[in-house]
Amino acid sequence: MSDLILDLTVVVLAALIGGVINALAGGGSFLTLPALVFTGVPPVMANATGTTALLPGYLASVWGSRDLIRAPRGMTLFAIVILGAIGGSLGAGLLLLTSNEAFSAIVPWLLLFATLLFATGPAIHRVLTTRVAARHSLPGRLGILVVSLYGGYFAGGMGIVMLAAFRLLGVDDINLANALKNLLSAVLTVIAVTIYAIGGAIAWAEVLPMAIAASIGGLAGARIGRRLPPRTLRAGIVVVGTITTVLFFLD
Repeated sequence: MSDLILDLTVVVLAALIGGVINALAGGGSFLTLPALVFTGVPPVMANATGTTALLPGYLASVWGSRDLIRAPRGMTLFAIVILGAIGGSLGAGLLLLTSNEAFSAIVPWLLLFATLLFATGPAIHRVLTTRVAARHSLPGRLGILVVSLYGGYFAGGMGIVMLAAFRLLGVDDINLANALKNLLSAVLTVIAVTIYAIGGAIAWAEVLPMAIAASIGGLAGARIGRRLPPRTLRAGIVVVGTITTVLFFLD
């Protein structure tokens, strides 16, 4: 019984904190994936289950930032939803085709990539600000499609790429870009989770307690994001990502 309580505590705390940081910048999978693997869930199922558990947190963060959601110039919210749905479905389908052995080998590199994205996020934004013209709709749309595919497969670090894509679409206000990121994350995750469920890749026993925790975290994160310095947030996520990446490489 004590092991069950320990496992439940680990995954619930991971989902709670994951819901907060997903609402702020993305990166909740840095916590949910290793937490589920730690409790004995196979890697592919752990990835799908963690994404499923974080879905209510995405939806809650959209609700919390609903007053800030505005379509970028030259694009509609409907187009963002469609691109997110297409990319999310492709990524989820690709995950279901990946064996646990292959995914275990890929995960450390995905975590490393995601951690580097977080660490270099400010530099990416500076480059886009100084070297890219303000309204590049085609690269921005392609960016949304690609990051949605990536998010359907593995959500780590997708928030940074989403913010970069919205920068290409001319969204300069970080709060507005973050609100759009929350919307896109929710859309692609809804589609991905539907495909995971059809493919039998979700450990449902862990989902409900994690989903409740992620919802609380998502609502809190949407509020915290308006007050917490971005540099502080990014530094914390990079530290967590670095530790998780090292542990997975060692394992």
